[in-house]
Amino acid sequence: MKLGHILIPHIYILPSFSLPTYSCIRLFPPSPNNLSLSFPVRKRAVPSICNMSESTETGAEIVVERRSLYPPIEPYNNGFLKVSNTHTLYWEQSGNPDGHPVVFLHGGPGGGTSPNNRRFFDPKFYRIVLFDQRGAGKSTPHACLEENTTWDLVNDIEKLREHLKIPEWQVFGGSWGSTLALAYSQSHPDKVTGLVLRGIFMLRKKEIDWFYEGGAAAIYPDVWEEFRNLIPENERGSLVDAYHKRLNSNNLETQYAAARAWTKWEMMTAHLLPNDGNIQKAEDDKFSLAFARIENHYFVNKAFFPSDSYLLDNIDKIRHIKTTIVQGRYDVVCPMMSAWDLHKSWPEADLKIVDDAGHSANEPGIGAELVVANEKMKAFVK
Repeated sequence: MKLGHILIPHIYILPSFSLPTYSCIRLFPPSPNNLSLSFPVRKRAVPSICNMSESTETGAEIVVERRSLYPPIEPYNNGFLKVSNTHTLYWEQSGNPDGHPVVFLHGGPGGGTSPNNRRFFDPKFYRIVLFDQRGAGKSTPHACLEENTTWDLVNDIEKLREHLKIPEWQVFGGSWGSTLALAYSQSHPDKVTGLVLRGIFMLRKKEIDWFYEGGAAAIYPDVWEEFRNLIPENERGSLVDAYHKRLNSNNLETQYAAARAWTKWEMMTAHLLPNDGNIQKAEDDKFSLAFARIENHYFVNKAFFPSDSYLLDNIDKIRHIKTTIVQGRYDVVCPMMSAWDLHKSWPEADLKIVDDAGHSANEPGIGAELVVANEKMKAFVK
């Protein structure tokens, strides 16, 4: 918001008034006496009134100026948490140790976290928690499928929350991370202060069929043929099952070949415009093996949900939670039909469609809306 000629790149809560059609009313004009005023976040309201659609429960209006990622930061501590006799998870914390906790749920499953994931959050406001899910990233054992189900991961999130002595936290997840965020919040709604979801994936049959059984081939026929051609014609009735056989082969080279092809298919289609850095991940055998094996394991097992519409059927458990959904219009990996289905079942959630983006959180428009969503969440922290 502009105050005089100063741009204040933060979020503020403004008093709510009934306004005519003006979009903004300045309560006093710029002058040498007010240009240097400083208004700390969450302590003093900016002296202007804006008629905006976003509001708090008390009717106060929210203004957000920041849309860019925050600068890179390093964790202030990290560690490993043993969550079962088999699995140990890597975790880290960055930002403000006394800030509002937020947990980042990565995609895949099997994708792991990266330093860039910290940059969606204001490090002065948030206590940022990242962790690698079972078998992914720095967690051990690598690419392990034993004791690796959605409900194991939901329990892991709770174990990590308790380990870090966090009473409740905001949950942020994209792609598979949105699946896990929904499953976790529906299981523990009293522990969730808000949700930011991106690239909605509910692991329904029509979503898997779209991306892995030929639907997305209509948009990427050249890339699809490379993915499909690893599998002999007589096994193409279900490519997910055919890849499952190879990703669990006793021959490690067979696993690696299948993992590279599986991962390349997703990396080639994740951005609106090709991203060479993302595509090169498929050539990293360690990354691609965990990514492909764990993804495929969850897809073959239908996310271990009791029904195809499980997440939609349980929306009432989380309907009260402040939520923003960010969705790329041209997302090929997790097409917009899923975000739309979720929005229709949950109209209380705020749906932001990014018209010039695909799937990745690293697309400029999606990254901007994720930052805005996190900025707006500050107003709802009690």
